Amino acid sequence: MGTNWRLVIILTLLCALAIHAQQTMRKHAAKKPADNPVWTELQSSMEKMQMAMTSIAASGNSDVDFVRLMLPHHQAAIDMAKTELMYGNDPQMRRLAQEIITDQQSEIELMNLWLKQRAHSAKVSQLKFAMREEN
Repeated sequence: MGTNWRLVIILTLLCALAIHAQQTMRKHAAKKPADNPVWTELQSSMEKMQMAMTSIAASGNSDVDFVRLMLPHHQAAIDMAKTELMYGNDPQMRRLAQEIITDQQSEIELMNLWLKQRAHSAKVSQLKFAMREEN
C-alpha cells in the first residue's frame, strides 16, 4: 500500500510541475511574437506532451506508469529536435538535435516493446489463472 501512495504522490508532483511549466510557457509566449513559427512549434510540442501526460491514469504499477509517462516526454523531445533541425543554424545544436532524435526514438521503441511484453505476460497469467479456475 505504501508503494501505491508513493506513486500517487510522484504522479501528483509530476502533474503539478507540468501545469506550472505550461503556465510559465504561456506567460513567456505572450511576450513572443505570434508570427514566430519556431516558438509556436516548440510551444505546441510542449502542450501536446502536457496533454498526453495528464491523460494517463495511474496503473498501480510504478514501472508501467514511469514508462507510460516517459513516452510523451520523449516524443516532445523528438518534436522539438525536429524543429531545431528545420530552423536552427548552429552546427553544434543541429548535431545535438539529430542525436536526440536518434536516441529518443530508440528509447521509445524499447519502452513500447517493454510495455507489449508486460501486456502479453499479464494476458498469459490471466489465461492460466482462468484455466485453473475452470478445473
